[in-house]
Amino acid sequence: MENEDHDYTSTTYNKVCPVEYTYKMSVKEIEDFVKLRVKNNNLFSGKRNTSMWAWRAILQHMRLHYQMSHIQASKKWENLKKRYKGLKNPPAGVKVYPEGWPFFNVMDDAMEGRLDGDTPLLEALPRSAHFPSISKRKRRKIPMVPSSSMASIAGEPEIEVTLNGDEDEEITEDGSMMQDMEHERDLMKSEKRVMEREQQVLQRERAVLDREIAALDRERASLERERAIIEREKALLEREKVMLDRDKEAVRQDRLALEREKARLERRSAPGERTEDGTEDSRKRKHSDVTDRKEQFLNLFEKLIENF
Repeated sequence: MENEDHDYTSTTYNKVCPVEYTYKMSVKEIEDFVKLRVKNNNLFSGKRNTSMWAWRAILQHMRLHYQMSHIQASKKWENLKKRYKGLKNPPAGVKVYPEGWPFFNVMDDAMEGRLDGDTPLLEALPRSAHFPSISKRKRRKIPMVPSSSMASIAGEPEIEVTLNGDEDEEITEDGSMMQDMEHERDLMKSEKRVMEREQQVLQRERAVLDREIAALDRERASLERERAIIEREKALLEREKVMLDRDKEAVRQDRLALEREKARLERRSAPGERTEDGTEDSRKRKHSDVTDRKEQFLNLFEKLIENF
């Protein structure tokens, strides 16, 4: 019977402590998974722990290193190969339908070396903080699950069972995930502190803006008051202008009245001036006659003196 994906072990540990979380890869992720595995086949040299670091490099490149372990990735690859071989070379007399499996074409291209060159070549990850080294084999005490046939020995002491290598790696992977979670928690705390500082800066800037807005409001109120004063002065000037226009009109009327009075007086004084002119002429004529007589007298007097 074919094993299902991610059914990793069939040991006592797997029965007592089964895996509760299994990440389901999407179609696109499985295609990338197959291409990366075949393209980076040189990383799987067969040496100790090389397979683990190669799978971790692939998972980290796919950003699935927080979702799957290298053991799960290895089991996934084995299941894909087993399914492909069963469809590619079925037993005699068995009819299969490869087109019913969505990953047959990509697996066939991978196994036949027909993949394109877009898949990147990866480097095996070193022993880093994200992936701590595998610890030595541990011994854990696991209580045996009593069954109906073992009811008579239910009071027996616990049996000490040695975990195999895969189980040790699973325990180490749990520790690695815990360290990753602690690292993520520290990052979140630091980001939270940064956000709090930025929030304080924003609050200070907001307070400054509020003060500037208050100052602008005060200036606006002052401008409104000055505008009201200017409007009142403008109205006062308009009233004074109206009064000045009335005064100018009154002066013009007075001037017209004076001109009419002057014309009337001139008409009344015209005959008297003509009489005075006649009197003056007669006076001038009389004066000229007297002057002529004086000159004649002087001339006669001079002649008399000459005769004597």
